[in-house]
Amino acid sequence: MKRTAPRPARQTSRRVPRGALRAAVPLLREIGDLKRIRTADGTASMAERAFLRSWAALVRGADPGRVAVHECAAAVVGARLAGVDGPVLRRCGLTAPEAAAVLARSLGQHAGRLDAVTLGRLEEALPRLAAADLRTAPAPGFAADLCGQPRAGATRPGRPRLMVEPPESHGDHCWAVSVYGGLLAEAFGADPADAFLLGLAHHLHNAVLPDAGFAGEELLGEHLPGITARLVDRQLAALPGPLASRLAGLLALREEAVHPAARAFHAADVLDRVLQVHHHARAAAFTAEQALDDLDLVHPCAVSGFHRAVLTAAEAT
Repeated sequence: MKRTAPRPARQTSRRVPRGALRAAVPLLREIGDLKRIRTADGTASMAERAFLRSWAALVRGADPGRVAVHECAAAVVGARLAGVDGPVLRRCGLTAPEAAAVLARSLGQHAGRLDAVTLGRLEEALPRLAAADLRTAPAPGFAADLCGQPRAGATRPGRPRLMVEPPESHGDHCWAVSVYGGLLAEAFGADPADAFLLGLAHHLHNAVLPDAGFAGEELLGEHLPGITARLVDRQLAALPGPLASRLAGLLALREEAVHPAARAFHAADVLDRVLQVHHHARAAAFTAEQALDDLDLVHPCAVSGFHRAVLTAAEAT
């Protein structure tokens, strides 16, 4: 597959945009939980569904910029609404404008976490999200394989792996990196579509190659670059020509952090890896008090007084 250069990007400072990153991290953490949210109409996580949906749209010829904004908006809205999306709201009897208003309410929860330009793009996408087609188109085979391929987690050469359950899939991870990259693109002066596409495609080789982590990669040694290149070319060859060419150029940026799209991608990638580990650490340390006191498990409602009386009588608090 011929490697073509990505489209020219705006110049940006080489400095890391500390303020934008600090503001976004709480939102990114919530978005990452979509890897662990499922609904009754399927076994895939909300993240994997969005990953498959993105690839299906791209191979149908949808504009990558439009796909990126659509999926970033869906992710931000889903941070609080979870599996309640536009199609679900419409199945529940809401009109498209009513559904859009609900989505806007969820988006508004995170207004302070995103820059004005990015937030404006997401707001413009809400009517399309609310009126989204209920039908799903098939995604490329490699996308489904990535959803079935578990991530290795933290590994280090010469040491046993750290196992965490349940492991995320490569579909989960690639989706998160694509969305984080799209949301952070403006801070790095990058094209959101380029950052989104690079995140979506950066593990194409793992559709075939099981993930053994950094320790496994070190053992593959001199064979790894050739294996990766061959497997990536195999997947790109199955895509429409213009999309394959654009992805090939973007994937060539993975080894540097100079181009704006590469910087947005690497920021998104490392944040997702670390936030995923933080998730497992928080889950392992979870206490009932956190749910009862911090999260208002027994939340205010018409019968909350009775609820508390029952728990007190039962000594279940």
